Amino acid sequence: MLAPSQPIADSPEPISDLIRHGKHREAIAACAAEYGRSVGRLCMAMLGNQDEADEVAQESFLAAYQGMANYRGEGSLRAWLYGIARRQCARRLERGPRRHLELVVESHASSDDPEASMVQARRASDMRRQLADLKPTERDALVLRFAGDLSFKEVADILNIGEAVARKRASRGLLRLRTTLRPEDVE
Repeated sequence: MLAPSQPIADSPEPISDLIRHGKHREAIAACAAEYGRSVGRLCMAMLGNQDEADEVAQESFLAAYQGMANYRGEGSLRAWLYGIARRQCARRLERGPRRHLELVVESHASSDDPEASMVQARRASDMRRQLADLKPTERDALVLRFAGDLSFKEVADILNIGEAVARKRASRGLLRLRTTLRPEDVE
């Protein structure tokens, strides 16, 4: 357990207090409330199937709860949770054949406009296909950085690499995406 004088970087004060005082059940509930949606989006970006993403997000918070007593407070709490979620997603992908990526799109088009919805669905499908074709190291860096909205420092911490390497992997991944996507895919 953390000593009361040790800060937990970038975490809301109530969560850090709960962890320091060994109130792990309350801390994980606060983590789920604070980071649940973003962990779920990360899992969806990595797995491409909403049901699996929901299940893995729950497994991730369970694993975080089980490991909370050993949490050292190095780096941000959010990066620690994302690292757990990333490993849980990787395990899920290793266990079985990849399913066809389910199309889940946060709709910006009106549900009254089926043509716009179809265009958006096609773009999302194309993007998922392109992401699936990237090297796993590049895909992980891109998903963590942009779907997870993490800093390059946090991405580096999660992937156990240097920040410059995290930037390079994301840069290479973006370059590959730019060379393979059609102009109309990025409008």
